[in-house]
Amino acid sequence: MKKIAVLSSGGDAPGMNAGIRATVRASLSRGLSAYGVHRGYEGLIDNNMRLLDSRDVSNILQHGGTILHSARSDRFLVPEGRAAAAASLAKRGIDGLVVFGGDGSFRGAHDLSLEHGVQVVGVPATIDNDIWGSDFTIGYDTAVNTALSALDKVRDTAAAHDRLFIVEVMGRHAGFIALEVAIGGGAEAVFIPETPSDIAGVCDKVRERIARGRTSNILVVAEGDEEGNAYTIAKKIEESSGLKSRVTVLGHVQRGGSPTTSDRVLATKLGWAAVDALIEGCAPCMVGVENGIISHHPFPDTWLNRKQLDPLLLEIIQEM
Repeated sequence: MKKIAVLSSGGDAPGMNAGIRATVRASLSRGLSAYGVHRGYEGLIDNNMRLLDSRDVSNILQHGGTILHSARSDRFLVPEGRAAAAASLAKRGIDGLVVFGGDGSFRGAHDLSLEHGVQVVGVPATIDNDIWGSDFTIGYDTAVNTALSALDKVRDTAAAHDRLFIVEVMGRHAGFIALEVAIGGGAEAVFIPETPSDIAGVCDKVRERIARGRTSNILVVAEGDEEGNAYTIAKKIEESSGLKSRVTVLGHVQRGGSPTTSDRVLATKLGWAAVDALIEGCAPCMVGVENGIISHHPFPDTWLNRKQLDPLLLEIIQEM
């Protein structure tokens, strides 16, 4: 192993820069060359990469986004695109590839390795925290804190106007953000993809609390709930109970901002571990952290297994 390339793919997540920094510096400390690929798999197909040194990744770990930029690549979905990407690596004599991303990125990494023998290590970086094989993913902690800060501000105006507010957070297929924000923000209920939603029961709970003098009521909705998004749920609540609400959709603000300490440390651990995994011959695989210990899992395991929500948190939100 003499040369390693690193790229970020799919949606950006706070902490990616810290992970890129760790990957580059771990490579250099082991006498390896490190290349940064710009614009994810698109850049890999176009051979859009450059050699990085320690100064190139200085003063970046506190910034959100990714200095390498990211892109979704339709060209990489077909064998011809992956062949071009493998050829780009071969032209520069690159022995290993580190990919920061989520489920779709790992599927692409798996295909690239399977078809062309590229040694790839995936690093779980997505605010949704829905990648099996790691207790947490890069960006999740920052996204939760960003959403919680927004919910606290919504609570202030909800109390001032005696209103019901519905706050929508990201989570197309997973309710990790919604569940933690609901508990941390003292929400009355949460709507998440993993559990059936009871609109009538939530309406009863809100009416009961209003009757007891509660001046603010907050509901948290994951964008992928089976009842629909926040606007759809607001409409169903009004039709069911007559309760009117205001909707706040946090959207992509959850992906931005300076990463928390937890995300910076996690990204640094995993970026460093990715280089070790390449050197030790563990690729192709994903590196994660489970119970504080670095773990390695075959790529297919990360999407064939479904990551579960904490059952205790589900019990708490129902009873509180």
